[in-house]
Amino acid sequence: MPTSAPTVPEPLTLFPEQGDPQQLFVLVHDAAAGPQQLLPLAQACKKAFVNALVVLPYGPIPGESGQYGWLEPDAEGKGEAALPERVARALPALIELVRGLQARYALSGEQTALAGFGEGAMLVLEACSAQPGLAGRVLAFSGRYARLPLQAPPVTTLHLLHGAADRVIPADRAREAHAHLAELRGDATLDIASTVGHELHEALIQQALHRLQTCLPLRSWEAALGDLSAAPQGHEDDVDDSVHGGSTADARGGGKPTLH
Repeated sequence: MPTSAPTVPEPLTLFPEQGDPQQLFVLVHDAAAGPQQLLPLAQACKKAFVNALVVLPYGPIPGESGQYGWLEPDAEGKGEAALPERVARALPALIELVRGLQARYALSGEQTALAGFGEGAMLVLEACSAQPGLAGRVLAFSGRYARLPLQAPPVTTLHLLHGAADRVIPADRAREAHAHLAELRGDATLDIASTVGHELHEALIQQALHRLQTCLPLRSWEAALGDLSAAPQGHEDDVDDSVHGGSTADARGGGKPTLH
């Protein structure tokens, strides 16, 4: 008798305590991991955005010891050359999940944030290039592009967060992506934590929330100023456990947390 394929569990879902969701967060775990990896980020998002729906899906490819992944194996051993194609095959399922959640809860792309760690960060970055308007914000922790985009996402603000001591995906990958997005006139910030490796460190989580709550999207500056050349550009900031650098596009007024 043939053995049935392992069943992928339903996503972990954190609902608002009261009322309908006003924001949607979809958090995508790393390779050979699971949603539990991102629970500290999920809990931080729920604390900052009490009306948010936070969804943590499992990767569709089961592995050993209850771990899951997003990319099909590199069967031919092509390595880096095969990565863009492998990522492209994984994107439709993730995009379908996000679009389905948006439709079910009547939420727009502007009300949606995608976050990922490692391989998950790669997927959310590539998803917003493949599907413009899918999300208003992206939080890419310790990630990279499979292939640098030809165009920057027109309505998505990208927050790149990385550890300077990351040996799995070096921080230079994030610096390269940030510089490339700047050349494309994209809307992106970069934060580097000086002593952090390939980990979802609390300092980076807090910096990500700071970006979500205070960083005014570049397109909003463009609309207000009427001139792209006059709009401030994001830059690289250092992060440690207690000090968070600010973007030149930060809104300093404080007040209610916002998700643009």
